[in-house]
Amino acid sequence: MAKTVAEYLQPVHAFLACETPDAWIAFAAREDQLPALLADHANCEMKAAQTAQALMWRYGTPRTHSAVDTSGSQASMLHKLSRLAREELRHFEQVLKIMKKLSLPYLAVPASRYATGMIAAAEKHDPQALVDKLIIGAFIEARSCERFAKLAPHLPPLVADFYISLLKSESRHFSDYLALAETFAGTNIEARVEYFRQVEASLVLSEDAEFRFHSGTPVEAA
Repeated sequence: MAKTVAEYLQPVHAFLACETPDAWIAFAAREDQLPALLADHANCEMKAAQTAQALMWRYGTPRTHSAVDTSGSQASMLHKLSRLAREELRHFEQVLKIMKKLSLPYLAVPASRYATGMIAAAEKHDPQALVDKLIIGAFIEARSCERFAKLAPHLPPLVADFYISLLKSESRHFSDYLALAETFAGTNIEARVEYFRQVEASLVLSEDAEFRFHSGTPVEAA
């Protein structure tokens, strides 16, 4: 039996330290912000695919000479990340299709500080760097899932239905990243997860100069 929206969101809400502020939702749902919302969403899907492929190439292939002892876990990593990358590219195509149907331009939208802020908090050397990247991936996917669900009731039906349809894959991406982080850490990662939980919440709850899919609340809406 198919899961309900609430069932997909339960582990996501348990994982995140906070919900997206209502002020961000109200701003993102404005009709004049739809072009920027969808353009940045498209960019996020493309970047998510690129990130998965970069992790596969660096840590999952025989050519890798890294400090990470993968101990036979490459197969699991390659399978999960290959599937994730294909799905993210498919989502990218779907966003572009929706934008075309709505006669919206694919705008040039600079990246937000969200992913940059998360990555800046990560260790720079393996093996911890890999674990941190995977934990960050889990938070990005979890936040995406939370925002899709929270935004959907306020958006045009075409976009709303699409966002609800993404909950299944986004919630799985979140759990896949977290499972991979646990595998490659080889030890309890809760302290590290809690560290990034607070970093992520700070980025979401603070004001942002610009509106993006993963931004904090825009200053003009705060």
